[in-house]
Amino acid sequence: MTVIEDVHADHGATFRSVGGRRVVEDYGRPERTHRAVRNGVGVCEMGYGVVEVTGEDRVDFVDNAVSNRVPEEDGRGVYALLLDPQGRITTDLYVYTTEERLLVFCPPDRATPLATQWRENTFIQDVSIRVASDDFGVFGVHGPYATEKIASVLNHAGAPEPALTFVRGSMGDAGVTVVATDGLAGEDGYEVICAADAAPEVFETLVVRGNNAAPFGYRTWETLTLEAGTPLFDTELAGRVPNVAGVRNALDFEKGCYVGQEVVSKVENVGQPSKRLVGLAPETVPQAGAPVFAGDDAVGEVTRAVAGPSYGGPVAFAYVGFDAANDVDAVAVDAEDDERVPAERVSLPFVDGSARSARLPTYPED
Repeated sequence: MTVIEDVHADHGATFRSVGGRRVVEDYGRPERTHRAVRNGVGVCEMGYGVVEVTGEDRVDFVDNAVSNRVPEEDGRGVYALLLDPQGRITTDLYVYTTEERLLVFCPPDRATPLATQWRENTFIQDVSIRVASDDFGVFGVHGPYATEKIASVLNHAGAPEPALTFVRGSMGDAGVTVVATDGLAGEDGYEVICAADAAPEVFETLVVRGNNAAPFGYRTWETLTLEAGTPLFDTELAGRVPNVAGVRNALDFEKGCYVGQEVVSKVENVGQPSKRLVGLAPETVPQAGAPVFAGDDAVGEVTRAVAGPSYGGPVAFAYVGFDAANDVDAVAVDAEDDERVPAERVSLPFVDGSARSARLPTYPED
């Protein structure tokens, strides 16, 4: 659950469950909040699961398990995937390296299975693994004025750069780590990590001290990320081969063997996957799972759709057959109904902000 539910409630929050963790849905007027983030800066408590990995072999152990190269230097992180033997994504994750441990941030319901799986594979390596989700509060700070916001409240350090590097400092009396994000909202962004017992002070600092920031919840996070062309784990990535999802930023094609690597390499060597993730602008907002058409042929399915406040109309992600992607002309409104409305394929991102999402789907031809 959120580590500061009472504080969110005082701000008028409503709540929902994401991956078994209670998070803020919104604080009312989500479209207005969305625009406040796009035009200024907003703060959202992020509902991550966290796995801590310690021991002398920690970097080699995690590096051998995931799809991207884990950095050895303190102050750096990487976005990566854990795959099954068929090359399908079982979780996405961020790995951050400190002098004493690795912290792995993942979807909240994946932390315990991930820790269990890794413990079963430690063999004789010097590695200790534990779930540490309850130890931390994590707050995303996003918007074109995010850097100014961080600068106005962070002591003893400047805003970190480039993406996925971090610095340590303080906000008020609370020690914090500030990570430069990889632009998932399509705007400049940071994540502020603190001890769970310091989370109320850090949240209030981010919202009301220094430059003001608008608190926002997951409903706005989903509209921001979709407009930015960012695939998310639950809706676009889970169970997909990464080449199909186009998340090439999570892959190091030169590193050694990891589970699923043979499938990734095989699909890469073919040249193009059978499907690709595309952006659509339909006349109305379809349901997830609704079929996508090219003429009379069903050629794909919607994964996520919203009314895009900054785009000015409905936007959707869909997996579409690679050869048919340029011929899409309609989408069903209901996942179980053949009633169709016109839909146009749109180049991603839907909205250009102050940053470009590192997860923007890309393919060898791009």
